[in-house]
Amino acid sequence: MSFCSNVKSEMCRAPISKFCCAVAEAYGVLLFCNTFTPTGLRIVTESKDFAQRLPKLFKRAFGIEFDQRPEGERGKQVFAVDQPEKLKKIYDAFGLELTTVSLHVNLGVLEEECCRISFLRGAFMAGGSVTDPEKRYHLELATSHQRVSREVYALLMEQGFFPKDTVRGGNSILYFKQSDYIEDVLTALGAPVCAMQIMEAKVEKDLRNGVNRRVNCETANLGKAVDAAQEQLAAIRRLEADGRYAELPDKLRKTAELRKENPEATLLELAQMQDPPLTKSAINHRMRKIMELSRL
Repeated sequence: MSFCSNVKSEMCRAPISKFCCAVAEAYGVLLFCNTFTPTGLRIVTESKDFAQRLPKLFKRAFGIEFDQRPEGERGKQVFAVDQPEKLKKIYDAFGLELTTVSLHVNLGVLEEECCRISFLRGAFMAGGSVTDPEKRYHLELATSHQRVSREVYALLMEQGFFPKDTVRGGNSILYFKQSDYIEDVLTALGAPVCAMQIMEAKVEKDLRNGVNRRVNCETANLGKAVDAAQEQLAAIRRLEADGRYAELPDKLRKTAELRKENPEATLLELAQMQDPPLTKSAINHRMRKIMELSRL
């Protein structure tokens, strides 16, 4: 199962008990499903758990059964209602007329806090998706009703969530890209276990990124040390070729000998090899002097 399927599966474990919340959740489903018009409604889902929840939800909210239900349990599951008396009962529940052209969110149905959360849960299960946090952070709600999207945007803001919005393929999209917001949304809608998985994925990513940064830094520093050592050896060879190597002061010549014997050693390691040991600053000063002399 995908991460999104797991999220919807966890949300579907929320009990369908309170009548007002059942109506609110069904409202969210209808405003974000595939088709909801005065002539019929159609809900398509690939979530097995959501497909099992829908008949119970509509029975509790409206006292009706679907006119069309899936024949199997694989692939896309299609639910539909086309009987006028059933559609009227649904529209009446939301204070809508069957002649309504533009749908909107009737906040009178969502007066209680629990109903607002149930509404958003239904909206997510019908028109929502969330990306596997191992890949990236992205949660979105998509509806073909622009007015509904604007009103749900305001509702999310009131709940303390701060979505962004866009239009894609004729649908209005509300989305989140920050992991913290996605965690909060999933927790509120009834998927705290999946929210915790996002937190864990984030910690693992941060840990991996930290390790990679340290490795890259160490690799870069090692590369610089190797390049510096090669320049120092080249300076020593120039002094030898010019016959000036033997004329170096004892301290510089001893340092040059250590560099030739330990071409991969860092300056700090060379400093510790001196007798007596020197500081890194002192050995660096000697190396700079050797390189200056080689350029004369």
